[in-house]
Amino acid sequence: MFVPRQYREPDPSWMADLVRGNPLALLVTNGSAQGGPFATHLPVIPDPAAVTEWHRGLTGITLLGHMNRKNPHWAALNPAETALLAFTGPHAYISPKVYEKTPAAPTWNFTSVHVRGELRKIEGIEETLEVVQATVRTFEEEFGADWDMTESLDYFRRIVPGVGAFRFTVTGADGMFKLSQEQQPEVRERVRRSFDSRPCSRHRATAELMGRLT
Repeated sequence: MFVPRQYREPDPSWMADLVRGNPLALLVTNGSAQGGPFATHLPVIPDPAAVTEWHRGLTGITLLGHMNRKNPHWAALNPAETALLAFTGPHAYISPKVYEKTPAAPTWNFTSVHVRGELRKIEGIEETLEVVQATVRTFEEEFGADWDMTESLDYFRRIVPGVGAFRFTVTGADGMFKLSQEQQPEVRERVRRSFDSRPCSRHRATAELMGRLT
């Protein structure tokens, strides 16, 4: 991912926060021998068994994900190839009217993190089930209602043979935080206020990140 200098993350914690707060990633692999490239949207979580200091950056962390085994992408996964996970964070369109100056051009503020790494398939049923359960626990705690999966474990066991789980070790990461840094402070503040006044949570989340810029 091309990231101009002014749009790089202000601190490594920004990338970690974006990955953890926006876990529906796009997994991209070459898959040239199988008619690729392939791209699949799927949920990704930090590996609970791998204790990592996220604030130091993403390189070296381990992520867990899963997809449908019937997806041709699963058969095309090659541990010898570098894989890419793309995470999209808050984003919003900017109308030139907000700038209150001319000439001007419309643009889009957005946030994104791309992580490259080594992907290894998890073949065992029990370990795959552990990934599914860890995913449920993570998302229920962060985004759900603390649902108790106990009564559904037999159902999980029936469907897990169709689940392809994997372990992803991050070898490198790039973060793009395009938040009007190229504008004068007063113009950037007008953009931030315009986003913050919108009912859409995506706009307000973009405003919150802009407010954290120094």
